[in-house]
Amino acid sequence: MSHTVQIGQPVPDFKLPSSNGGETALHDLRGRKVVIYFYPKDNTPGCTQESCDFRDYHGDFEKYGATVIGISPDDLKSHAKFITKHSLPFELLADTEQKVSELFGVWQLKKLYGKEYFGVVRSTFLIDEQGQLAREWRSVKVAGHTDEVLTAVRELGQA
Repeated sequence: MSHTVQIGQPVPDFKLPSSNGGETALHDLRGRKVVIYFYPKDNTPGCTQESCDFRDYHGDFEKYGATVIGISPDDLKSHAKFITKHSLPFELLADTEQKVSELFGVWQLKKLYGKEYFGVVRSTFLIDEQGQLAREWRSVKVAGHTDEVLTAVRELGQA
């Protein structure tokens, strides 16, 4: 399955149930930079580390006019526990049918211990104020990733 988002192109609008109640649509965030990080599962070690890194840098992202949003296939109940447990200051969206994960091309066949299954490939996307994809990081390694994303947000602000 090829993804439809391309750097320099408008990101198609989407809407998902949000941890803050109601739904969040991409077009509601127009005029701000948007950092969307896709992660496989709430409360797993890598995902917890990544989410806490974004939490720790939250003020910096805000300072540069960027909204951080996490998306995983987990439901809102799972997201609520994850947010409470780790004091996450940003929204998590529930992509339980993987529609948005497919749009971004991050819902892929994975292999673990010889078993194949579909899951989210950890990836982050930076969308500019006009709703265009500015940067993408696919198959992310957690260590140092948030620094890279923040640097890109800062550079986008100076363009």
